[in-house]
Amino acid sequence: MKMNSISVFCASSPGFDESWMREARYVGEYLATKKITLVYGGGRVGLMGAVAEGALAKRGKVIGVIPKFLNSKEIAHSGVTELICVDTMHERKTIMDEMSEGIIALPGGFGTMEELFEMITWAQLGLHQKPVGLLNTNGIYDHLIAFINHLVQVGLLKQENQEMLLVDNTIEGLIQKMESYVAPNVPKWLNQDRT
Repeated sequence: MKMNSISVFCASSPGFDESWMREARYVGEYLATKKITLVYGGGRVGLMGAVAEGALAKRGKVIGVIPKFLNSKEIAHSGVTELICVDTMHERKTIMDEMSEGIIALPGGFGTMEELFEMITWAQLGLHQKPVGLLNTNGIYDHLIAFINHLVQVGLLKQENQEMLLVDNTIEGLIQKMESYVAPNVPKWLNQDRT
C-alpha cells in the first residue's frame, strides 16, 4: 500500500561519515519524488536539515515538529511547508506518529534511538500498525541489528516482534518493504497517554 506521509527520525549533527549527509538529503529527495510528505523533527542542522533540504529541493511537502525550547535556540527550519511548535518531546513524537503512515530512522544518537524504540514499542503494544523502518546507511546499524538478534537468541525479544522492525541499506528497498508490510494481529494494551 502506498504511503502518503512518513516520519523520519535522525541526528541533529552531521556525524563523521559524509555518506550520512548525502543519504539523508537523498532520502528527502526520494520521498518528494514519490509524493510522500516528510514529517520530521523540524531542525535545520545536521541530518535533519539535510533530509528537509532534499525534500524541499524536489518541491516536496515538509512538516517540521519541534519543541518550543529547541525552536527558541534558533535551530528550527524556517523554510518548511509547515512548522508545528509543541511543549514537550513526547508531544512531538505523538504528533509525528499521528501525522504519518510510516516511520523511518536514519543515522542518529540517543534521541534517534529513543524515538525509534518508542515507535517500535508502540507497534509491539498494538498502539499503531504502521511500518517502522531502519535505514542502515553504510552499515551504521550493523551492531544494533546484531544486538537485536542477540535479544531474540537469549529469549528477551520474540522473533515476531523483531520482524516488525524493517531493515534495508537503501531507501528504495526500505520503502518497498514498508509498502508491503502487514502488521501482525496484536491486542492493544495501552493508549499513548500511558506510555
